[in-house]
Amino acid sequence: MSSESAVATAETRNFWQPDVTVATIVVRDGVLLMVEEDVAGRRVLNQPAGHLEPDESLLAAAVRETLEESGWDVEPTALVGLYQWKSPVDGRHFLRVALAADPIRHHPDRPLDSGILRALWLTPSELQDAAERHRSPLVWRAVTDYLGGCRHPLSALTHFA
Repeated sequence: MSSESAVATAETRNFWQPDVTVATIVVRDGVLLMVEEDVAGRRVLNQPAGHLEPDESLLAAAVRETLEESGWDVEPTALVGLYQWKSPVDGRHFLRVALAADPIRHHPDRPLDSGILRALWLTPSELQDAAERHRSPLVWRAVTDYLGGCRHPLSALTHFA
């Protein structure tokens, strides 16, 4: 092994990367699609959200996670923002990609992901009033950015297959 290869291998082993997640902000008639989930015995509120899977585009991940967690088919419409956060509980670092999406079709009989207790629709004020139940500060920040008009074109996200 060349010294350059050895350095590259050592750098790869020590390479840090955050968990990449997607979250979908879905609004219908002024209310937000949220999920209630059980996280370590605590009932928390979150947007439909989850981890990006290998070889998956951010848009495909948002559509998949929303369906798996809420039973809703959605159509992404805009990038709301990118958010970095370090969990004070376990020190994990997250990079969240928040996307706006339109609701298309509901599948009420579809089983939801493990840990998801239910999907529900909340007004922004109901969500804000439940701030102590937000899974992370990213939940409300993405909503306030969305409500404040943050919309970037989906063309800002490029996926090379």
